[in-house]
Amino acid sequence: MRILVVEDSRTQAESLRYILEKKGYTVTLATNGSDALEQIRTSRPGLVLTDIVMPEMDGYELCHRIKADDDLRSIPVIIVTQLFDPVDVVRGLEAGADNFIIKPYEPGDIEARIQDVIKTQTGDDTVCYPLEIQLADGPHTLTSSRRQILNILLSTYEITVRKNTELQETHERLNLLNEKLQQAVADLQQANLDLHKENAERLKVEKALAEANKKLQLMASITRHDLLNQLTAMREYLELSMHNRTKDPAAAWNNVTSATEVVNQTINTVEFTGEYQKIGVKAPVWHNAKTLVEMSEKFTNHGAIRIVNTLPDTLEIYADPLIRKVFSNLIDNAVRYGKTITTITFRYEPAAGAGTIICEDDGVGIAPDEKEKIFAFEYGLNTGLGLFLAREILTITGITITETGTAGKGARFEILCPQNTIRIT
Repeated sequence: MRILVVEDSRTQAESLRYILEKKGYTVTLATNGSDALEQIRTSRPGLVLTDIVMPEMDGYELCHRIKADDDLRSIPVIIVTQLFDPVDVVRGLEAGADNFIIKPYEPGDIEARIQDVIKTQTGDDTVCYPLEIQLADGPHTLTSSRRQILNILLSTYEITVRKNTELQETHERLNLLNEKLQQAVADLQQANLDLHKENAERLKVEKALAEANKKLQLMASITRHDLLNQLTAMREYLELSMHNRTKDPAAAWNNVTSATEVVNQTINTVEFTGEYQKIGVKAPVWHNAKTLVEMSEKFTNHGAIRIVNTLPDTLEIYADPLIRKVFSNLIDNAVRYGKTITTITFRYEPAAGAGTIICEDDGVGIAPDEKEKIFAFEYGLNTGLGLFLAREILTITGITITETGTAGKGARFEILCPQNTIRIT
């Protein structure tokens, strides 16, 4: 059998030619309806297989003209369509089409439709009275035979059922893939969370290593430099005292006194290293702020100086276990250097998600150029290392301490506690 393929797409036309020739059919091509009619009148084909959308004359018009011509109407016409709407089927029946091939087609579908048409042509049900039907786009008149209509509807239904089955199978595969994708996303989210935790732990370790390295450097500096200088000075005082013990006993005793002072300073330095190495060893915990001040007051010799503690009973601060030394040092420093001091006050100022604990007194205050120096290690060697240690202890949990008082009116230390380091229980 020779089949005329009417298709304006060269790619689609050659694809159909390849499929049909593999089945043993002879194939000729036409690019539109007008060209097809000329070929049909010149050399009659055994079957016409036509696309719908084409220039000059579409597939419906071509089919209609073939079926309206008494000499050509017996030629079977199969329309190739994407079948987006039932109207496509009705328009094909209205034009007299013998069957449909639905895109995307398979070789088996094409062969089945051709065989269906060949079998239909041998039937005796060739006449049908005009049948009027109403669709969304308007009225349609069908003149196809009952066998032809039934054949088209059944073949269309068969393909539709298969496509629907394929769609359901695809939907199930998509659901399975979606479940796998959701699981993969969940796994990825968990991995990302684990990575985030790991990074957070790594940052903590890096911070701890940095703090430990800082401590080691400072301890090494104290060991090599400060202690050596102090021991050298002690030796010189003792040598002078030995030299003067007979010639000038008074001078010798003065040198011994100076050596004793150096010994005390050396002991303080060693004691500091012992305190300093404890910072950050134990995990931070929550402490009641009011209780910290009360305990510091008990263990500090403040004499007649009055301590006013207005901190809330339920105020807690998250800090290194050595936090009590911060408050003890604040009280001790105020007593030592306040001179005219009579009162030390502790109070609390809340802020959004944070808060500030304030320690202020009515002493002589601190000069502007000394406000930051008092927290330095070098400065503390001469006046005590309490404030240096206080800042180091608070830094463990991100708490800061600054001096904001006015010289001549009193000292004022602000302990700024960021979010998650202070709370009211």
